[in-house]
Amino acid sequence: MANTATTTIPHLAGGRRKYAWLAAGIVLGLFGTNSEWSVPLAGWLFSIGLMRFTRSSGGPAGLAAVGLSAAATTVVFVAAAGGLTVPPILLGCLLLSLVLSLPLLADRLLVRRLAPIAGTLVFPAARVTAEFLIATVSPLGTIFGPLAATQSANLPLLQTASVTGVYGISFLMAWAAPVVNLLLERRGAWPSVRGVTLTYVSVLVSVLLGGGLRLAAAPAAPELVRVAGISASPAAEKRMREIDNFHTPQVLPEQKPTLRKAFAVIDDDLFARTRTEADGGARIVAWAETAAVVLGEDYPGFLRKAQDLAREKGVYLDMGVAVVLDGEPRSRDLAVLVTPEGRVASVFDKAHPVPGMESLRPGDGVVPVTGTPYGRLAHVICFDADFPATLRTRADVMFVPANDWKGIERMHAANAVFRAVENGYSLVRTASNGLAITVDAYGTPLARANYFGTVRQSMVVSVPARGAWTLYGLVGDLFAGLCAAALAGLTGLAVLRRAAYRG
Repeated sequence: MANTATTTIPHLAGGRRKYAWLAAGIVLGLFGTNSEWSVPLAGWLFSIGLMRFTRSSGGPAGLAAVGLSAAATTVVFVAAAGGLTVPPILLGCLLLSLVLSLPLLADRLLVRRLAPIAGTLVFPAARVTAEFLIATVSPLGTIFGPLAATQSANLPLLQTASVTGVYGISFLMAWAAPVVNLLLERRGAWPSVRGVTLTYVSVLVSVLLGGGLRLAAAPAAPELVRVAGISASPAAEKRMREIDNFHTPQVLPEQKPTLRKAFAVIDDDLFARTRTEADGGARIVAWAETAAVVLGEDYPGFLRKAQDLAREKGVYLDMGVAVVLDGEPRSRDLAVLVTPEGRVASVFDKAHPVPGMESLRPGDGVVPVTGTPYGRLAHVICFDADFPATLRTRADVMFVPANDWKGIERMHAANAVFRAVENGYSLVRTASNGLAITVDAYGTPLARANYFGTVRQSMVVSVPARGAWTLYGLVGDLFAGLCAAALAGLTGLAVLRRAAYRG
């Protein structure tokens, strides 16, 4: 009984070799997280090297080395992303990188006390648990953490999100590390690892085949609606800044006439471009986040003008509007949907301001859904799409007005794709200073426009007016909860086996 209580690992990397594995893990980790230079394959590989190192080192020493390497990777990631270098976000990312190192410690402590197949499940279960806690507890959502974030272009694999959410993909990616490490540790003893290896390969192949079948069986869209996503033209933004480059945290009475004149340049440009797209056949015109800017006292008049335009052109108008509040350092970041009848169908306040960067009056996070001839339309704003719980709603088309900056345009747009597949709706992400994208309910790219690569800030696309049913939409993050329960069960089993061994 004592001899079967632990798993022996005869071929651990020792001496200098383990530092070579650590270096490989660090280098691959630079490309294995969701960033402007991410390499999808690196997301599958970097944990292998880190795990090889931690399994060959003492628990505290291994965790310290991996934690420091994760911190270094995080600093490079945040620095490259430009605006994320504000102290609250930098500190938050550093702390979260340490949290994401804990699954390697769990693997190091538990794997030798479990049977091979059970031992390989510790790391993926712990990784998903850590990612889920970060997404639900931290103010950064899924912008930092999920292994799956690098896989937004892998359409067969992406379909997993319709069942498990983003976490099922992370689980499969994390599972590769303990399986490969087991093969390395027991090289020459194929019979002892054959079952584990074949199990992993079978699951992975089944997932990819299932995803391919879901894509192949996807019905043709019964109805399409022409959507035009626009942001203010660079020329209008330049003219506005020449009049007044608004920076003061609080509006002073003497500023109002100049600000009103400056904001009118942007707002008039948006209304003119909306007319142009409506005349070109768009049935829905979607603006980017804070595309229009108005003083609080001018908002009612601005809204009446938008209602008149929507009524005149017979279009749905989904507007991103910044309302500068009088006498307050904060503003409102709104998404406003106006119907062709000129009725305000819904108003949504951004629920998740970027910590340390935005001074906003946050909304309650309840996503409004409006029934229309073009399906159920819903909207959130930019960073809200990094919170799966907020985006979990039944809609056919989800609008995500966004305003990014150079350095995060690719990674932030990629993150939104998972929300479309999880919930089965088309997603229209109109972005200024970033990457505008449209995908259908299966994550298939329909259109994209790079703000930094064109002088005409428009994305015109035909969008399916009906979504798809998903299991994730019904059960939510059940898979992540099951991973947390599995981690607790594996920990308990390891403790019991250790007690039995000592006895």
